[in-house]
Amino acid sequence: MKFDHVGIPTTEKKPGMQFVAATRVWITDAYKHPFRVEWLHFEPDSPVTGPLHDMPHVGYRVESVEQIKELGKGMKVLLEPFDAGFAVAGFFQTADGASIELVWYREEPKG
Repeated sequence: MKFDHVGIPTTEKKPGMQFVAATRVWITDAYKHPFRVEWLHFEPDSPVTGPLHDMPHVGYRVESVEQIKELGKGMKVLLEPFDAGFAVAGFFQTADGASIELVWYREEPKG
């Protein structure tokens, strides 16, 4: 597992956002940000609620979809692994309350 990005919810759309239909959220490309920030703007009908909707998360890149499930064991599941098109991601909460994304990319991110 390797640090990938920090995701921060925002109420405003940022330039260059792309839409993730599975979660109904607009995201920026963290690899185009000098500090690997991914901005998230949720549609009103997004199924994402709770800590993922309201608080930042830390994203870690994993080597396989199976590793998402393995590393997520023992943590509270905030969002089951889902297909975002360019990646598969799952969101979890650590025992001390941190929100964590485990993400596997289909292709190496560029930025």
